[in-house]
Amino acid sequence: MRRSAPVRFGSVRVRTPLVVPGLRVGVMGGSFNPPHSGHVLISHTALRRLDLDQLWWVVTPGNPLKETGDLPPQEDRIAACRAMTTDARIKVTGFEADLGTPYTAATLAFLVRRHRGVRFVWIMGADNLAGFHRWQHWREIMRTMPVAVVDRPGWRHRAMASKAALAYRRAYVPERRAADLPELSPPAWTLLTGPLSPLSSTALRAARRTDAPRQPRS
Repeated sequence: MRRSAPVRFGSVRVRTPLVVPGLRVGVMGGSFNPPHSGHVLISHTALRRLDLDQLWWVVTPGNPLKETGDLPPQEDRIAACRAMTTDARIKVTGFEADLGTPYTAATLAFLVRRHRGVRFVWIMGADNLAGFHRWQHWREIMRTMPVAVVDRPGWRHRAMASKAALAYRRAYVPERRAADLPELSPPAWTLLTGPLSPLSSTALRAARRTDAPRQPRS
C-alpha cells in the first residue's frame, strides 16, 4: 500500500503559492486539458460562496484513473491556465510534479503539514463525487480537509446518492453554511449550487479531434 505522506515532504524543491496561517484557501486539482471557462465559473462560485482568500489550480502531472497518452506537457497546460484567468486570487501551480506521487490523498496530506494554520478546502465537481469511492484513499481525503462539491449539469442526484456521499452523510454541511466550511474540522462537506457550465475538458478534446484535418493516405 502506498504511503499517504509524500516522500519529499519538506523538500525545498516543492514550491507552492505563498500563504500565511489564517488564510482560507481552496484547492482544485485536475489535468486542465484544456482549461476552459467552466473552470473559471466554478472557481468564482467557490471563491464567493466559501469566502476564500485564494483558490489554487493544481495542474497535475496526470490523473491515475485516466489515460495520459495524449496529455500535453504540464508546463504547456500551466501556461494555458494562466492565460485563462485574470483574477489575482486564482493561483496556478504545478507543485504536485515534485511530490513524487499522483494521488490526491498524498497531495492534501502534504499541504496541511507544510502549511499549518491555513484553512484549506478541497474543491471538486459533482461528477467527481459520483465516482469518488474509486479514488486512492478517498476516505483519508475526507478526513484531511473539508470538501466543497460544485454542482455540474446532470450530476447532482448521482453525486448525492453516491457511495461517498452516503458514507459521510452525517458530515454534510447545509449549503447556507458554506462560508463556515473552511473553519470546520474534517470530515465536513457541502454541495455548492449556482450557474452551471456545460463545458468539459473531455468534450473539448473530443471536438478538437473531430475537427482536426485528416492526414492523406500514403
